[in-house]
Amino acid sequence: MRVYVPLTLPGLAEAHKAGELGPGPLTAYAVTPALREWYVSDDIEELEYAALSRAAQASLRLLAADPGAQRRRVVVAVDVPDGAAVADPDRGLDQSAVGEVRVARAVPFAKVAAVHVDSDDAEPDITAAAAALGAADHGDDDARFTVDGAEDHELLWYATQEIPNLIG
Repeated sequence: MRVYVPLTLPGLAEAHKAGELGPGPLTAYAVTPALREWYVSDDIEELEYAALSRAAQASLRLLAADPGAQRRRVVVAVDVPDGAAVADPDRGLDQSAVGEVRVARAVPFAKVAAVHVDSDDAEPDITAAAAALGAADHGDDDARFTVDGAEDHELLWYATQEIPNLIG
């Protein structure tokens, strides 16, 4: 099963150095029944993209909590055994948790399929979105517009052998 783990660049560097994503439990995003219902599509590529987008939103939250991190969202695509990623049934009706899963144990870095990261030119918009996140959460429409602007930037795809250059 493919899951998408939200990180920051310092978090990616730490995981790369440790040789694993963890410790568990890890919050990740995947194609879950709730995501299928929310997104209303049978196209697996569209559903995977929706899960990736949910992880990118979670990465933005990590950036908001870490003012020292470079303002680029990071999502690590990882393959885990079926059943290793479990959705929390208590959060099933929570819109913010659509597609969210928990992976109980650390995942060896060898299971990383790819890394998705914002380009350098996205940094101003990601910086603004991270700064506006708190106000957006409290109902500020202008702040919500700024946060939504982060989604205008597509995450770039990197192969695992490119990770050392990303965290350089």
